[in-house]
Amino acid sequence: MSFSPVPAYSFDAVTDIRSAFLRDIGVTFLMLDLDNTLAPYGSDVPDERVVRWADTLRAGGIRLFIVSNSRRPGRTERVAGVLRVDYIKNARKPSPAGVIAAIRKAGGAPERSALAGDQIYTDTLAANRAGVTSILVRPIRLGNAFLAARYGLEAPFRAMAARRPAPARGGREIRR
Repeated sequence: MSFSPVPAYSFDAVTDIRSAFLRDIGVTFLMLDLDNTLAPYGSDVPDERVVRWADTLRAGGIRLFIVSNSRRPGRTERVAGVLRVDYIKNARKPSPAGVIAAIRKAGGAPERSALAGDQIYTDTLAANRAGVTSILVRPIRLGNAFLAARYGLEAPFRAMAARRPAPARGGREIRR
């Protein structure tokens, strides 16, 4: 368990993460943030590319699960229904509790699990604190000044990710 804000891997978009890459790093259970990772804030429907991507990962042997901080009634359930995945809402990231609960609920193992999300201070910290592989993706949309400022504060950690060499299959590896 690490309190590091540095992600293990970085991708431009969640849809750039491939099942072959995940299997290569030993991951068979991929937890996903909802807001600005799978769908823009306020949207109850993920983009069709995200739906096709989820189907492709499942076909490649990767189990998917949403771990969201959202408390909005019905939203997480609707997105999870479209993607045909299980979920935990109000996960309270950066606490590792929601990540650990998702692994238990799915019958997974931390060493075979990863969490992909768009925020260092919630998603990456929660993954690292729970002892799972952290994957950072760029946010779908910077909708307001608060989000832009928060992402600005994450810039040093994002820059660290960009300076690392790319592994053989997609993503940029970050050594902890």
